[in-house]
Amino acid sequence: MTQLPENVRQLADDEEFSFACHPGVPCFNQCCRELELALTPYDVLRLCRHLGITTGQFLEQYAVVEDDDQSPFPRVYLAMVDDGRASCPFVSADGCSVYPHRPAPCRTYPLGRAAFHGPDGRPDSFHVIIKEEHCHGFSEDVPQTIASWTAGQGLTEYNRHNDAMLAILQHPDLGRGMQPKPEQRQLFLTCLYDLDDFRGQGRVEQAAELSDEEMLLAAINWLRLQIFGFFKF
Repeated sequence: MTQLPENVRQLADDEEFSFACHPGVPCFNQCCRELELALTPYDVLRLCRHLGITTGQFLEQYAVVEDDDQSPFPRVYLAMVDDGRASCPFVSADGCSVYPHRPAPCRTYPLGRAAFHGPDGRPDSFHVIIKEEHCHGFSEDVPQTIASWTAGQGLTEYNRHNDAMLAILQHPDLGRGMQPKPEQRQLFLTCLYDLDDFRGQGRVEQAAELSDEEMLLAAINWLRLQIFGFFKF
């Protein structure tokens, strides 16, 4: 495993830590500024439904896309406000205006979660705890564990849909040096992040009858077959 920074350490599954975040904490909302917030397709989907806009509109209004040689596929980040503090567009003095549908990184913090395929081919993960100088949440005497934090932050559905992306992002062919073609990189973006448009293309059977969540999982599977063909982990 890559060496972790001094303020980050791996957390045992049953290890307790003390943490809470609420308006009474002195640093409230500070973690919503000066950060790079990567978004998954499920993050985008949840935000779109809350905001009442299409996935295409979200990409135009709220996303920054980076597509370079640093990653096999494009990366999507939340576009921060140019207010001198790089604030999240959804943060206010009262807190997060999209809180019920906030992205997975916001829910997971102060933990970090690394997901990967285990020896049996199934998704596995480990967690780290991140202690930053500005964060006073650790001074709150509220015992937590990975399980209690995951449940309390509503992370189960987020983790399930994000882990489905491992079939693409950690496909063995990438580990063997495969470089996706430009058209495949573009397909990754339009298929998974602009799900409303992809649904309308009719590439998935009975797409109109699928829920958003079912459509996303179907799109992930469709894209995997288009890029890598048939392969069983």
